[in-house]
Amino acid sequence: MPVAARLHAVGDLRVEQIAPLPPPTEGWSTVEVTSVGLCGSDLHWFTDGGTGEVTLDRPVVPGHELAGCALDGPYAGRRVAVDPAIPCGVCEQCRAGHGNLCPDVRFAGHAGLDGGLQERLLWPDHLLVPLPDGLSDDAGALLEPLGVAIHAVGVAHLRPGDDVLVVGGGPIGVLAAAVARRTGAARVLVSEPLPHRRDTARRFGADAAWAPEDTPSAVHALTDGRGVDVVIEMAGADDGIGTAVSCARPGARIALGGIPSVPLSSFPAAPARRKALTFAMVRRMHGTYPRAIELATGGIDLDALVSHRFPLADAPQAFAHAVARTGDKTVITVSG
Repeated sequence: MPVAARLHAVGDLRVEQIAPLPPPTEGWSTVEVTSVGLCGSDLHWFTDGGTGEVTLDRPVVPGHELAGCALDGPYAGRRVAVDPAIPCGVCEQCRAGHGNLCPDVRFAGHAGLDGGLQERLLWPDHLLVPLPDGLSDDAGALLEPLGVAIHAVGVAHLRPGDDVLVVGGGPIGVLAAAVARRTGAARVLVSEPLPHRRDTARRFGADAAWAPEDTPSAVHALTDGRGVDVVIEMAGADDGIGTAVSCARPGARIALGGIPSVPLSSFPAAPARRKALTFAMVRRMHGTYPRAIELATGGIDLDALVSHRFPLADAPQAFAHAVARTGDKTVITVSG
């Protein structure tokens, strides 16, 4: 019998046998899952039972950063990354080309749709992305968070020569800093409380990284009191939004990409109003896999972001380790 890691309740992740998959229908393929990265949103599901207003109401197999090998369909025998979002394709947003805004989107490991922490899954053919030989399976799985970082930089309307601050130096924040560097930012700065993640941010191209309590004074000293042109927030906490507001110059743009544990976020409205700041929300990603592959094969070393690997049998330990945030990216090796 096949095996999966299924989340039953807060902190209750069980590695258990599941029913075999049915044969694929037209337009779908069977994928043997090889690598799954653990995202901050996965950790919210594990520790909080959901993200924001969406909560765990039935057991689900987590995992939306994933790669594997197609066993049938048009990519049979090829290694593939799996785009985890399945838009409906017929709503107004989908027809306008904004599938990431589809109100009826189904998402791997979310709200009842089983994700990647299972030996095999069925997935639509058009959401499978063949991997070049130069990318490992782990890197294939991490194309998804790299895609989120690419989308965040795009939402921020970063222009060459801008000074950029990334608030939150977890894996997506680090990748956002790397993407900002390659988009032409003059200086890339990072605010992150954990020293080892500040070191990782510097390795991935940040010019400087500071603890949150030191960031506003350091940013204003570096910019002669002006502040930065763009802030990309990936902390998912009100304090992080406050840091963004404090460090932004008048007229700056702040892209909010962090996922908070609760539905409501707040920010310092008075200084934000005086600076006439623009806030933009980052909703996952859309159409970023070609650019992600280009960057991953052209200098952004996704394998170097992986600090710890666990087998599927040790998925509960992998989640507990990732929650402790003693490393960077945690990957679960499912098969292969």
